[in-house]
Amino acid sequence: MKKYLNLFDFSQKVNYRTEVLSGLTVALALVPEAIAFALIPGFSPLTGLYAAFVLALVTSILGGRPGMISGATGAVAVIFVGLILELKNTFPGIEPTTILNYVFATVIIAGGIQILAGLLRLGKFIRLVPHPVMFGFVNGLAIIIFMAQFPNFYVKGTSDLLSGTALYTMLGLTLLTMLIIWGFPKLTKAVPSSLLAIIVVSAVVIGFGIDTLTVADTMQEGESIKGGFPPLSIPKIPLTLDTFMIIIPYAGIVAGVGLIESLLTLNIIDEITETRGSGNKECVAQGTANILSGFLSGMGGCAMIGQSLINTSSGARARLSGITAAVMLLVFIMFGSSLIERLPMAALVGLMFMVAIGTFEWASFKTFRKMPNSDVIVMVLVTLITAITHNLAIAVLLGVVISALAYSWENAKRIRARKHVDEDGVKHYEIYGPLFFGSTTLFAEKFDVQNDPSEVIIDFQESRVADMSGIEALNKITERYAKAGKKVHLRHLSRDCIRLLKNAEDIIEVNVLEDPTYKVVADRI
Repeated sequence: MKKYLNLFDFSQKVNYRTEVLSGLTVALALVPEAIAFALIPGFSPLTGLYAAFVLALVTSILGGRPGMISGATGAVAVIFVGLILELKNTFPGIEPTTILNYVFATVIIAGGIQILAGLLRLGKFIRLVPHPVMFGFVNGLAIIIFMAQFPNFYVKGTSDLLSGTALYTMLGLTLLTMLIIWGFPKLTKAVPSSLLAIIVVSAVVIGFGIDTLTVADTMQEGESIKGGFPPLSIPKIPLTLDTFMIIIPYAGIVAGVGLIESLLTLNIIDEITETRGSGNKECVAQGTANILSGFLSGMGGCAMIGQSLINTSSGARARLSGITAAVMLLVFIMFGSSLIERLPMAALVGLMFMVAIGTFEWASFKTFRKMPNSDVIVMVLVTLITAITHNLAIAVLLGVVISALAYSWENAKRIRARKHVDEDGVKHYEIYGPLFFGSTTLFAEKFDVQNDPSEVIIDFQESRVADMSGIEALNKITERYAKAGKKVHLRHLSRDCIRLLKNAEDIIEVNVLEDPTYKVVADRI
């Protein structure tokens, strides 16, 4: 519990100017993202902005990865589309306010599940995600971020591309933003180049009265980001089993997607900063943030890789940047809405284009000829599923499953047997490689039951019985020798293998030879 309460590392050197300026940049980048994600399921912009404020603030204070930014995300927003559709089918004519109550309840329950995952220390299972899956996840997200900017180049509400002066202005301002972000760090890093780019391009647009797309133009008519402090929202829904059965599947998906995206983002930021965050602490922080978001009129969310990369690339390494981003976002909502709504989208689009370019693992192309074919397939598959469906959980889980199957297949082919007959006429089979569900067939083919002598020793010094399939394979081979009137001994079994056999005494009965000179180093949990 002590590590959960140890929030701030006061021995860490903090560059306050960098942290504050980076936080301001992130706050500006959060505005259009939060609005866009809120509009996916049909919520008001404030529902996304309130979620971004609460999540950014809470996870910056309590999270396991200083410098990582959380907020309303598209991956979570898409889930609510399914929930809303089910609610409308179940309750025809349901009011929008009632739908929001169900959404807030779902977010709160999802937060509880995430806290439980953290307390049960399930965050460590993110280690099971192979590197090709990480590459695919990052590349897929980079494509999503990049493609998500293209609607800004279309006439609002249509699929018609901008033309003439409007298109050239949008392209020119976007390229100017990208040029400043790319070139300014070569001169000095005193000010985050992303913030400078937004300020310069905004000054040019506002100063010269250039007619171009602004943040206000991305919202529905009559909508605004102007609001107050997030209002308290206690979900008013029937406390019945039917209500729970509607909510719980979506809450589980929100919790799972949120944790997968957050923990993978944590790993990426760990690599960039060459430090190590706490996955379990982040699970608790994400859950706490989502619960508070549900009670404060927010749609919930998780870690945002784009904003996190903006933050870390600006030099932020402490919690102050995330806290600043959250506070400034609330300031924008309460006092600066009119100014923020005038910001040109070209500046924010250029920023997100640079984030996408920086996020994409270009080095992954160099590994195509060096990686096993199975890893290349996994990486490409995860990238495509992530980019096309935006379903990060399915993409990552499918990648892990395929990687595990490929690993099992390769290990299944590694089992071998060295054979010899000693001076007493006893035949020895020295087994190499793991005996598990994938290698049982090849294991059985190693033995010549009919032509073997009356006594056989199977030596496992260089092998290990890994699962019940391996035990069943031993059972079958001993049965074959027993039917032929021959005796089988097992030698050099490790302690965990012997424990497996004892647990399966009702299934298999074999003679285990004790060897006092053979010791196995037991794995420590």
